[in-house]
Amino acid sequence: MTVTNKYVVSGSFNMVFLLLSVQSITTVGFLQLFKFLNLIKFRDYNQEEAKKWLPITVFLVAMIYTGSKALQFLPIPVYTIFKNMTIIFIAYGEVLWFGGNVTPMMMVSFGLMTLSSIIAGGNDVSMALGSIFQPYTSSGDINTSITMLGYFWMCFNCVSSAAFVLYMRKRIKLTNFKDFDTVYYNNLLSIPLLIVPSLLLEDWSNENLLINFPPGQRKVRIWAMIFSGASAFGMSYASAWCVRTTSSTTYSMVGSLNKLPIAVSGIVFFGDPATFSNITAIFTGFVAGIVYSFAKAYPSVFLGSRPNSPSVSSASSQSYSDANKYDEKSREP
Repeated sequence: MTVTNKYVVSGSFNMVFLLLSVQSITTVGFLQLFKFLNLIKFRDYNQEEAKKWLPITVFLVAMIYTGSKALQFLPIPVYTIFKNMTIIFIAYGEVLWFGGNVTPMMMVSFGLMTLSSIIAGGNDVSMALGSIFQPYTSSGDINTSITMLGYFWMCFNCVSSAAFVLYMRKRIKLTNFKDFDTVYYNNLLSIPLLIVPSLLLEDWSNENLLINFPPGQRKVRIWAMIFSGASAFGMSYASAWCVRTTSSTTYSMVGSLNKLPIAVSGIVFFGDPATFSNITAIFTGFVAGIVYSFAKAYPSVFLGSRPNSPSVSSASSQSYSDANKYDEKSREP
């Protein structure tokens, strides 16, 4: 989906709200079709539930829109580095709101994943840093390869992504939403939030439509938008399932790890160069996934060997632990 969005918004395309509207409408269409065929079940629309779910949809729209705008100005490797760093914010958000904890092993995995992105996008990262410290070219023109506007959108994307994932997990627990319920409300409520700004803020003149959908690329671009909508349907369901059954941090970590098989398939099937940096980045990413899996499956192993090792936990989880200890002591003869 990231690659498809990058293809659509690259160049002169400036109707991002329209693209996002197509994705949400396509997802709702798939849901209604599958429900009509008795393939899936989800609860009907309820006004009270919609009001409670609306803030999540606002964060979702902000996350997708700012992500699309960031991709418009930033290369995918730089975009991926920032997305991987967002995992750290989400992990500490779980510490504050859900009584989770962040062990040193988890921090190592976060660092390795970010390092993997930096290695893979070394050229793009150096070009991005160069555009910051050298905003003008040798001829005196503004360096437009990477603009600060891209970083502006990327920062907002990191904040909205963390807010969306964390608040959605909380609301799923409170409302007992199933996976397709979450997908349905997320996309249905986002449609008016996307169509209205598209009609009010985007240029729907014939001239601009020709710029966004040039005759030579019109069919390809329209099909790419529909394909991105189909991808959004699958991603929405997988996201809802992962957040509900695991944790917000695991969901974000999986989102980073799923880029590694794509990189491998590009080398094996599509002739991408198997350079030292690419192989090193893929290997580092897989190591990060193994370290994170080990940290989640055996959280006490690393801390058990070093009793004084600090793991970050919230006040709520610490209070719960202290209460259990007090209860055990009170039962002792």
